[in-house]
Amino acid sequence: MALRRAARVILVGAPGVGKGTQSERLLQRFPQLSSISSGDLLRYNVKQRTPLGIKVESVMKSGGLVSDDIILRLISNELTQRGWLNSTHPAGNVLTLASSALSAEGAHPFQDDAEVAAFLSSPAQARGFIQSQLSNDPAHSFLLDGFPRTASQAKRLDEIIPINLVVSLKTPVDVILERISGRWVHEPSGRVYNTTFNAPKVPGVDDVTGEPLVRRADDDEKVYLARYKKFQETAEPLLEHYARKGVLWEVEGMSSDEITPKLITEFERHFVE
Repeated sequence: MALRRAARVILVGAPGVGKGTQSERLLQRFPQLSSISSGDLLRYNVKQRTPLGIKVESVMKSGGLVSDDIILRLISNELTQRGWLNSTHPAGNVLTLASSALSAEGAHPFQDDAEVAAFLSSPAQARGFIQSQLSNDPAHSFLLDGFPRTASQAKRLDEIIPINLVVSLKTPVDVILERISGRWVHEPSGRVYNTTFNAPKVPGVDDVTGEPLVRRADDDEKVYLARYKKFQETAEPLLEHYARKGVLWEVEGMSSDEITPKLITEFERHFVE
């Protein structure tokens, strides 16, 4: 189905609620929609040894957290490289090569890690997105994955990307716990089974290879509840921020199959009708 307006969308939900499933279904339903993952951009830059990737790697190796400035620069670069974000800032593309689909040709990287660090420590430059303009072409629609996770990050993101729909996915905690308690994984391939639905033909064995299935460490109930509590602490102010901006929509269901039709209908109401 063709979009008539550019969709700039974020899905928010507790671990195990099915954000990945809903993202895949939206991407299949609306071919103009792309997925932009901050995690993928980080990994790509590290792998390609870009100036920004070197900076990220050094931070991660020291046990630090990747700063919001770096994530914002990655996202800004990705949109600019795709031609979806037009920046008049003189440093607009200086930390280029954000996407695996793009080449470094034409980039102007810093000479060393010290120059990258100096650039990122300058608020005037690291946050120099005010003059940027996003394209409203429906073909430039995207789901943003992995960022923002907090209200403060959302406020920073507002400076460069006016998100026009934030979807809060909700499923009762006891339903999610039941779901993850029956989950088994074939680690080499990533295939996921569940004893309550999509069970393997032979219990504990991968259908394709016959190799043993394993439980994920974070599928433990205590581990999950700790992650859920942390999610609630950050998600509440994040959702309040987007509610004040008038772009928040909440949907609840007992399963992904129950949520998907509601989500598709709302998506079409926003961007197709």
